Amino acid sequence: MRGFLVSMTDANTKPRIAFQGEPGAFSTDAARKFLGEDIQLVACETFDKMFAAVEAKEADYCLAPLENSLFGSVYQNYDLLLKHDFQIVGETTLRIVHNLIVASETKLEDVRLVYSHPVALGQCRNFLQANPMMKPVVAYDTAGSVKLIMESQEVGAAAIASASAAEVYGAKVIVSGIEDDPQNFTRFSLLTRAEEAAAHPLPEIDGAKTSIVFTLENRTGSLYRAMAVFALRDLDLTKIESRPLIGRPWEYSFYLDFNGHTAEKRVQNALAHLAEFAGFVKVLGCYKAAQ
Repeated sequence: MRGFLVSMTDANTKPRIAFQGEPGAFSTDAARKFLGEDIQLVACETFDKMFAAVEAKEADYCLAPLENSLFGSVYQNYDLLLKHDFQIVGETTLRIVHNLIVASETKLEDVRLVYSHPVALGQCRNFLQANPMMKPVVAYDTAGSVKLIMESQEVGAAAIASASAAEVYGAKVIVSGIEDDPQNFTRFSLLTRAEEAAAHPLPEIDGAKTSIVFTLENRTGSLYRAMAVFALRDLDLTKIESRPLIGRPWEYSFYLDFNGHTAEKRVQNALAHLAEFAGFVKVLGCYKAAQ
C-alpha cells in the first residue's frame, strides 16, 4: 500500500492522512494497519473538518469510517461523500476492542465516571450495567476521552478507548475487551480528491469493488428496476444505503457497493442501463475490496 500512496505524493514526503478524533483514535490504528507507519496523521475535530482538510489540500487523503458491524452506517460520512467531489481509492476493516482506561494511580473500585463517545458507550452497555457505580459520560471522541481524564486528573474518572490511546497519553488499561460483542468491526474508506484519484492505478479485476450513488424518481417499481440492472448481470451487491436529499422532502439518494470492476463489460452495461432512468449516477470509486 505504501507504493500506492507514493504515486500521489513526493517520494521524499510522507502522505498526509486526515482522520476524525485525537491521536490514539481507532482511525489511527486503521490508518497504520492499512498504510503502514510511514505516514503523517492529521487530527481533525469533526468529520466535516476531516473532509475540508483534504478539500483544502492540507491533507492528501482522509480515512472515513462508513460502517460498523454493530452500530450500522456512519450517515454523516455518506452525506459528505455526496457533498465533496472525492473518490474512494481503498478500504480496510478494523476489529474494535474497547478498553477501560485510567490514570496510573486509579484502581478499578475507584472508578465512578466513564467518558467516551456515545457509540463506544453503547457498545459497552453490558459492562456498564454490570458495574452500576460507573456513570457513563458522553464525550466527542474515544481517544479524546483519555486525553481529558489525563489532563484533568479528575478523581474516579475513566475512559473507554483503544489501547493505543492509553499508550499515547500515558494512561493504563485496567480492563480490556469490554465490548458487548467481539464481532465488532468498522469499515473505513480511503478518500481523496477526484483529480488526484485519477492518477491512481485501478485494482486488478479479481477482488475489485465498486461504489456508486444514484437518485431515482419516486415511481412505483423504480428501485426494483435499479436493482434488476445488477441482478441481470450477476453482480453481487454488498451494501445499499438510502439518504434523504436535502431540500427535496421524501426523495432519496441511494449508495450502492457491489463486487465488480469498472473495466468489466457487465459493469459498464449495468451502469449505462441504470443511467437510462436514474436522475443522477456517480461512480464513487473502484478499489480493492477489504478482506
